Parts: sequence; structure tokens; C-alpha cells
Amino acid sequence: MSDHVFIARKQELPLKGENTSLFLQVIISIAVFIFAITLSGVLSVDSVVNSWNKSILGSLTVQIIPVNDINKEKARAETLVYEEKAVEFLKSVNGVTRVSALSDEQLNELLRPWLGDGIDISELPAPRIIDVRISPDAEFDFAQLAKDLAAASPQASLDNHKLWLNKLIAFADGLNLIASTILILISAITSGAIFYTTQMSLGLHRQIIEILHVIGAKDAYIAQQYARRMAFLGLTGGIIGLFFAVPAIFFIGNLALAIEGGIISEANLSVGSWIMILSLPLFSMLIAMLTAYYTVKKTLKKML
Repeated sequence: MSDHVFIARKQELPLKGENTSLFLQVIISIAVFIFAITLSGVLSVDSVVNSWNKSILGSLTVQIIPVNDINKEKARAETLVYEEKAVEFLKSVNGVTRVSALSDEQLNELLRPWLGDGIDISELPAPRIIDVRISPDAEFDFAQLAKDLAAASPQASLDNHKLWLNKLIAFADGLNLIASTILILISAITSGAIFYTTQMSLGLHRQIIEILHVIGAKDAYIAQQYARRMAFLGLTGGIIGLFFAVPAIFFIGNLALAIEGGIISEANLSVGSWIMILSLPLFSMLIAMLTAYYTVKKTLKKML
């Protein structure tokens, strides 16, 4: 047992001086950098979908199409009457918890990103908006509800956001599928680089390995030396990749925040998401260590 410990500390295989170490470290750094950026994108998209899912599924939007009349004051008055009728009807619907007609000030805030400051909603043929909150466990026949609403207020139209949200979820799922494919490819390429680098190293040190076998060293012992070396390269390469990835993630996040009123600007990374991203060097270390270990064991069975 003491001999084994002595041999393990001496590191008979000159793995630290190999020219492939720097190459492999660069490959792992690049892989972790791309992995971190892609993973942050996946997690951000998921946060957007979850945020919209929570805020939208419990709400409806009703639009009151403005009455078309040459007399603007008369048209506005008639439009407000239709709005009041819609509000009265919606308050009588079972499962509706709150009905709020947006004021001119609130409509101005909604239109400001598109029309700029200083707009006067009363001068525009803009629809009136009614925000409707519904109970989470309420079940609606939205087609029938839309018909009943139109009967109560002919200028009213219903939008339950479900179709729009389903399109957003489908879009997010497509992005996640592409991102997942990229992550799998990065992992496969990195593992392949470690596999072939390890095999090349085994060929270079074949004579030393044969001598170690003669003096009683097992395949597992040799594999452990390679695993420790690759674990070190995986960890340091991962840290370097993450060192460049984190500023890039913050930079992309700041660009997204500059998009006012957009979906992208609502993307954010939670504490759990950052833990996943910051743990990537440990993940790369584990992949490198396991790939090297099983590559050595499998190759030595064929070599010797």
C-alpha cells in the first residue's frame, strides 16, 4: 500500500510536459465559453416564458374599437359608452375577479414607446383597453364568451392571449432545441478531443507504461494518473473559459435591457441559473477526468 502511494506521488508518466496540454486547455476554454453563453441564453428564454406564463394566463384583454364619426367628441362619447357596457358585462361573468378600464394616462404610457412623448390619446382613433383578471382555476368557453361580449358591447373584442402565448412557447422550444443541440455537440467535440489526445499520449509513453506493468502497476493506476492530469486541465480550462464568458453574458444582458418594452428585455438569470453557469468548470473537470480514465482503461486492454 505504501509503495502504491509512493508511486502515485512520483507521477512516473511525464504528462505535464506534453505539447498537447496547452492545445487541450485551449479547446476546453473555448468549449466552456460557448457552453456558458448558450446555457445563459437557454435559461434566459425559459425565464421569459415562465414570467409571461404567470402574468398572462390569469388575464384577458378586451379592446373597444373606437367609433368612426366625423364628430370626434361624439365618437369618443359613444366609444366610452361601449366601454362601460363591456365592463358591466365582464363584472357579471363567473370566474372574473377584477375588471379595470385603462385610463387615458395608462394608454399614453402603453403607446409612448411607439409614438413618443406628448401624445394626446383623445386625438387618436386608438382603441380603449380593459384589463380583466380571472381566477386560476376558472374554466371558460372563450368562443362563447367572445360572442356574449359582442352582444353586450358590439365594439368589444376579446383576446385571451392563449394563441400568442402558445406561439411564444413554440418559439422558445425551438430555440431551446437548437441550444441543446449546440451543447451536445460542444460536449461531444470536447470529449473527442480528450479521447484522441489521451490515446496519442498513451502511444508516446508506451514504453514507460510497459515498464510500469512489469513492476506491478495496474491499468487502473495508470488511468488514475491520466484522470488527475485531465481533471486539472479541465478545471483550469473551464475557469479560463468562464472568466471570459461572464463579462460577455453581462454585456449581452445590458444590450437586452436597452430594448425598452420588448420581450428580450425581460430576460434575466436567477441565482440558480448563475450557480449552474459558475459550476461549468467543475463540469468540464468531471467530463475530462471520466473521459480520460475510461479511454486509458479501454486502450490499454487493446494495447498490452
